[in-house]
Amino acid sequence: MSALGALLAPRSTTGSTGLRSRILLGIVCAGYSVGAAVGWGSPQVAVFMGDFGLAAAALIAAVSCFLYARAVRGRLRPAWLLFSLSSAMAACGNAVWGWYEVILGVPVPTPSLADLFFLCFAPPAIVGLLVLAKRPVTRAGWVCLALDAWLIGGSLLTLAWSLALAHTTHVAGFQDASVAPAALSLAYPLLDIVLVSMVLALHFRRAGVNRSAVNTAIAALALTVLSDAVFTSPLLRSTYHSGQLLDAGWFAGSLLLAYAPWGARRGARTSARPGPPRVIASRPIAGSLAALTPYLAAAVCTLGILYNVVDGRRVDRVVIFTGCTVVLALVVRQGIMLLDNISLTQELAQKESHFRSLVQGSSDVIMIAAPNGTLRYVSPAAAGVYGREAEGLVGSELSSIIHPEDLGRFVHEVRRFLAAPPHEEPTTRIECRFRSGTGDWLNVESTVNRHQGGLLLNSRDVTERVRLQAQLQHNAEHDPLTDLPNRALFTARVRQALGGRRSGDPGTAVLFIDLDGFKAVNDTIGHQAGDELLVQAGRRLQDSVRAGDTAARLGGDEFAALIMGDGTRDQGAREYQVHEIADRLRLTLSQPYRIGPSEVRVAASIGVAFAEPAISPTDLMRNADLAMYRAKAGGKDRVELYAPQMQADVVRRSELATRLRTALREGEFALLHQPVVHLASGSVAAVAAQARWRSAQGILFTPAEFLRVSGDDDRTAELGRWLLEEAVAQAADRARAGHPVAVSVRLSAARLLDAASPPGSIEALLTRHGLPSGALMVEVADSDPRVSFDALEQRLVALRRLGVRIALDGFGSGFAAINALRRLPIDVLKLDRNLVEGVVESARLHKITSGLLRIACDLGLQSVADGVDVPEQVLALRAMGCTHGQGMAFSGPLDEYRLRRALVRGEFPVPGIPSPRPVMAGGSIPLLTGSHAETPVPPT
Repeated sequence: MSALGALLAPRSTTGSTGLRSRILLGIVCAGYSVGAAVGWGSPQVAVFMGDFGLAAAALIAAVSCFLYARAVRGRLRPAWLLFSLSSAMAACGNAVWGWYEVILGVPVPTPSLADLFFLCFAPPAIVGLLVLAKRPVTRAGWVCLALDAWLIGGSLLTLAWSLALAHTTHVAGFQDASVAPAALSLAYPLLDIVLVSMVLALHFRRAGVNRSAVNTAIAALALTVLSDAVFTSPLLRSTYHSGQLLDAGWFAGSLLLAYAPWGARRGARTSARPGPPRVIASRPIAGSLAALTPYLAAAVCTLGILYNVVDGRRVDRVVIFTGCTVVLALVVRQGIMLLDNISLTQELAQKESHFRSLVQGSSDVIMIAAPNGTLRYVSPAAAGVYGREAEGLVGSELSSIIHPEDLGRFVHEVRRFLAAPPHEEPTTRIECRFRSGTGDWLNVESTVNRHQGGLLLNSRDVTERVRLQAQLQHNAEHDPLTDLPNRALFTARVRQALGGRRSGDPGTAVLFIDLDGFKAVNDTIGHQAGDELLVQAGRRLQDSVRAGDTAARLGGDEFAALIMGDGTRDQGAREYQVHEIADRLRLTLSQPYRIGPSEVRVAASIGVAFAEPAISPTDLMRNADLAMYRAKAGGKDRVELYAPQMQADVVRRSELATRLRTALREGEFALLHQPVVHLASGSVAAVAAQARWRSAQGILFTPAEFLRVSGDDDRTAELGRWLLEEAVAQAADRARAGHPVAVSVRLSAARLLDAASPPGSIEALLTRHGLPSGALMVEVADSDPRVSFDALEQRLVALRRLGVRIALDGFGSGFAAINALRRLPIDVLKLDRNLVEGVVESARLHKITSGLLRIACDLGLQSVADGVDVPEQVLALRAMGCTHGQGMAFSGPLDEYRLRRALVRGEFPVPGIPSPRPVMAGGSIPLLTGSHAETPVPPT
């Protein structure tokens, strides 16, 4: 944590409580020390504090360790119970000592019950230290632990025996012949030596759990042992009395032992709080002292022996025996260490060989870079991955093999990684390009770790993966046939153009392109040829746009182009320029295509939409699409600019189509009939059924109006079925009412051949309503090139056998009229309205119409002129040989009531006829009998 972070971090309640506890502990110990130093003010208080004060401190330690042992669970719980027992022994000893001195007022006898309790203090403490120590995992470890303890204890025993214990034993034996005083005088220092040995030996072997508690407990016992050592010295032992300064050491040791578990518990809670883990620094000095401990112990033992030799005394047998055992333990200890080192060396060699095999056999390249960027090690896999020998890379700069465009990003990522805390980000992953031995650049993915201030890189070649990802990305954004951008990528480019630095440029335009006549190519020469045509069209489009523009295929035969603006603010000039580009594209795409041995021609309809402020990509592309459909509706092979009115027309058509579907469900259509009049007599020869839609506003829409906007083939087919069924039903009703007049219904060729209609539907309709033969005439239009003439011929022949008359509608306007006359069983030719409208004013149309009527007459066919609206047309058509007429010159479409009234009257006035004759239904179109595949031509 930084200094600023440490200042700003909230203070821990646990930490402040622990600090107060330590301060209070120091104050209490210091107060006791000051009191002992000044003699507590009186001998009675000094004796009381020296006896019962120490007993109270030891009792506090016993209770504290006992309560902590009950509160925790784990491996260290027995150690605190033993420390509690040890402190209880010390409390009992001090209490017995105070009983003699304070209560009884007599000197403490030697030996006494207090000595027994004091002697029982050391064994539980020694066993507790063994529990706290880190347990060895092998027998050799246990042996080394015992040897280390003996090395320390033996050396201390040798030195202590030479300095004081031998003299103490001699004095005790001389003054009192009994064994008890001598044994007691030796028991205290020997137990202290054992305790000191364990403290020193276990100081370097303490467990990692509750390290603070273990350290505090060891310090408390060390302070107690130090006070015991001073007490057992012959100089102080003879003059000691309770209440002296020496008691402060025992008092502080007991209170420190009482504080040890609870202070450690607070530290454990503090370290358990969330936050970055604390890194415990290694202690090389402590490790060195642990390794030197056996040698230091031997040196101390040697000093004890030399003390006796230099002083001129006779060397004591205890010193010789102890020194020999210490030397023997040192030799055994070193032998074990030697064997252990040999085993570790072999194990290290095996592991090094194992890891070297892993590194050298790995397919990844492992490199170690120094802090200055120099490569210190490169694994042999570099030869196979990079095509460069590892020895040639060692010593070179890491930056020398990284692509210059990736070097900045690599350095930035490495600096960020090295600045991050290791525990938060132990590794990072960097992908960049490395130079191979051939000079090519390889895509390499590296896992980077920290290594002795430098970097450890584990790298692998991912060039194929990067290429595959790039190919998959390309396939997802491009058309598989033409390799042009698809709709998704084109939309993204449009969005980028509208939202980039040219977002306010009104010169940006989108072109939608549709190939006119492409479906005919697929139907005539096959889909494979159609695909080849699309490929060539895409290539032409790509070559025609500018470098900064985008050409795309949206699907089917629809293409698009994004023309970027050039900053021109003159909207008129920009529209002219883009219109010129679009017209050039139209001409280019309309050129002949060479498909195998054939030459194919298609046209192009192009819609253009310009960007507007705040327009979305979807709206801009929709505008271009609307303009393209307007171009197709306007005659195809042309360029159309988007205008806001187009959107309004689309909305109006959509609303009208929706209302049309509702009208079909609600039955809002009405059937009207327009009389077909015989031009020579004025009699009604037939009636033409026409549908009208009465909207909610009361407006009657003609078929040309509502079928043009419906845009729904299903609704158109449903309307055709309704028209046919209603016309046949009403014709049957009129026949039963005494008005047997034929009815004509206009049906498209596609409707007649519709596979969705059940076979024999017209036949079943005639049978169900009982319509007589010749009472139904079907008007067939010849304007649909997709209809097969063979299938249409078979269908019409089957209908003609049932007595259904066949009329060729729109004669004179289609390109297939001659082929229809040659192959289809036609009874009536119905002249197109466009011919009839100009037959009076235009001499050219007069000659064309006259020729067509002459053909009908020569073939023995009846003729009907559609759209006869004025008397002059009646006179001209009758003069040219037209037999029947239909139009406003006679009557408009009539409802059923008015139609029956007209049939009762029987005829209409015809210009040029002096007196009409009442005929019920005369002059009807005769039925030509016989089934034929080709209409016979009568001899001239």
